[in-house]
Amino acid sequence: MSFDPNYIIFALAAYLLGSISTAIITCKLMGLEDPRGVGSNNPGATNVLRTGGKKAAIITLLGDMLKGLLPVLAVQQLQTDVIALAITGISAFLGHLYPLYYRFKGGKGVATFYGVLLGTNWIIGLAALAIWGLVFLLFKISALSALVSAFSSPFIVWYFGGSEVLITATTFMAILLIWRHRSNIKKMMQGTEN
Repeated sequence: MSFDPNYIIFALAAYLLGSISTAIITCKLMGLEDPRGVGSNNPGATNVLRTGGKKAAIITLLGDMLKGLLPVLAVQQLQTDVIALAITGISAFLGHLYPLYYRFKGGKGVATFYGVLLGTNWIIGLAALAIWGLVFLLFKISALSALVSAFSSPFIVWYFGGSEVLITATTFMAILLIWRHRSNIKKMMQGTEN
């Protein structure tokens, strides 16, 4: 496949959208503390739930998922190739992890990751979410649920017939997501994770 200049446009638009922090904006509008300065200091739905309550956490979760979902769906509607789809999904995900607007210090990417998967193929996205839910029911640890689900995701994409490009893109995002949870992994090993 030849390089399409539109890839750059898709990547930039998705990254800029991904860089918008739903957690920070939601907490500011609701008069809550900045999630970067309380709890785990992570601007994500789990930390917002712990420090700001369910309503703020749900808004954060949905907003972060939409950041991954909407750009991928938009590219799908343009009937572009699978490379454009992968680039768009990765860019939105990287925007959440390393946001331009917040000095490249973002969240861990779980909800945005699921948004990308749902936009790519809703069955794949639901399967990954189901694994998260099952692990959480068993162990009641959000970080562990995210880690197991992320690790499983490339295999889910493969099982449902995803292309090598999508498998590679999903693997890349899963590795980054796991890396972003390294402090949680350490706490789980020490038995101190919430």
